[in-house]
Amino acid sequence: MKIAIIGTGNLGKSIAKGLLSNQDVTSLYLTKRNIQELKEFEDNKQVIITQDNALAIQKSDVILLAVQPAQAAQILIDAKPLLTKNHSIISTITGFSIAAIEHSIGQDKAIIRAMPNTAIAVGKSMTCLCSNTQGKQHIKIAETIFNQLGHSLQIPEPQMQAATVVCASGIAFWMRLIRATTQAAIQLGFDAEEAQQLAMYTSEGAASLLIQNKRHPEQEIDRVTTPKGCTIEGLNEMEHKGLSSSLIQGMVASFNKINTIKKEQL
Repeated sequence: MKIAIIGTGNLGKSIAKGLLSNQDVTSLYLTKRNIQELKEFEDNKQVIITQDNALAIQKSDVILLAVQPAQAAQILIDAKPLLTKNHSIISTITGFSIAAIEHSIGQDKAIIRAMPNTAIAVGKSMTCLCSNTQGKQHIKIAETIFNQLGHSLQIPEPQMQAATVVCASGIAFWMRLIRATTQAAIQLGFDAEEAQQLAMYTSEGAASLLIQNKRHPEQEIDRVTTPKGCTIEGLNEMEHKGLSSSLIQGMVASFNKINTIKKEQL
């Protein structure tokens, strides 16, 4: 696979590292204005570091856009004469719709939007994908890339904003829950470092149980709770204080805010 990452900032670097570690790349072009920031890739024979977006596009089959939203339109306009129907164009540009991309490069190109989260840096991203009509024939390529960096899911484009809340903002929500668990563990007698380990790895274990066993969360809860036990006592107290309700309301508030921001940008 010949891939170009246009705009190799923090996200682009994380994707590049994941691709190189899985050894599925024939060539990987990394573009950036300040190529000194890409020195860590210099010794890799598969990587070509350049400031020349045109060269990277011409030499690659998959074009992965990781630029800032303010730069996107001009970069796409400049790229238009170089893009063919054989290119797979994957955009990770936040809030930049397929229609906006089509406006710059035409509706005849295979366009895919990808919304990863910051866990991509450790190969654990939950990445949502959608595409235009032409992109449906190329979306397996995007799945191959992002499944190497975690897990991917195809969704309709109108759900991308909700996915941003659940997956991208969701990292922050889960961090806050882990922090709260850490604070409770400290109050119960563990030092700060021990408390955070207990919280982190218990959280990881809970998610892994659901992923591997393919059960509903309540089924795993039932395996832990016993009649008149400490687990059900704690769960009920949390629910009385509004744990589930607060989390749901917070996510809905985040979704309402992202819709407000989009309207202000129009």
